[in-house]
Amino acid sequence: MLQRKSHLDTLAVSSLIVCCFLWGLNQVAAKAAMPEVPALWQAASRSLGGALLVWLWTRWRGIALFEHDATLRGGLLAGLLFATEFFCIYIGLQFTTASRMVVFIYISPFVVALGMPFIARSERLSKLQMAGLMIAFSGVAWAFAEGFTQSAAGDKQWLGDALGVAAGVIWGATTLAIRGSQLTHASAEKTLLYQLSISGVLLALAALITGARVPESLSAMAWSAMLFQIVVITAISYLVWFWLIRSYPATRLASFTLSTPVFGLIAGAMLLGEPITTRLVVALVAVAVGIVLVNRRA
Repeated sequence: MLQRKSHLDTLAVSSLIVCCFLWGLNQVAAKAAMPEVPALWQAASRSLGGALLVWLWTRWRGIALFEHDATLRGGLLAGLLFATEFFCIYIGLQFTTASRMVVFIYISPFVVALGMPFIARSERLSKLQMAGLMIAFSGVAWAFAEGFTQSAAGDKQWLGDALGVAAGVIWGATTLAIRGSQLTHASAEKTLLYQLSISGVLLALAALITGARVPESLSAMAWSAMLFQIVVITAISYLVWFWLIRSYPATRLASFTLSTPVFGLIAGAMLLGEPITTRLVVALVAVAVGIVLVNRRA
């Protein structure tokens, strides 16, 4: 049985930094491809393409996927949550900027911090850690209010921001579902395949039902953005992430991911020319302060 470590070692921290850098670029890639690949087809393609690559990896490594291990219920729930999360992200990116989306998604560590004590008593929060959560949520709420007054992405920016917040909450719930079910003992490949295969089918159905346009041809830029999302993000970085969840404390892992918005803000500004407002920077600082307090020992 896997022995869970009580702290983040050098391997975990270095892996997280690479993943956070890649995830910061993910929303930028999605936004860049959106003029040519509609949101729901983009989300469905990354899940289905990633599922195929992960399945080929398991075949090559000889990793068992279909043994009876009581993971079906947790896998179905994780897949449904995963599909809902990326539905919110890709629809939301039509109304808000990639920079704003990446900040709002990363309230997920605080959902994990609030929920983990119900799963593992050792991860119960102290008063100081709770104060960190309040600071972070206050910063995010202040940045969210900007969408009603100074919209950088149009009149419906508030809707994109709201979907980003919803995606962040659902991502946190997915992590809790994995840690609170038999999936916590399953391989990272099996955990990821549950989510990619189920979400791919559901998102493709949503695209068909809503009549989303199927792209007939793609530019080199759009192909690059899609391949980056499917191969680098979905197939590789998510495998690393689920391996980390199985091996290290979920609260510390999830809170560490709040370095991702830094990369996302920089990438959005440099590659897409998106504005970085004062409120957004303040929200990022508040989230960073919150993460430091959440990770302090009681």
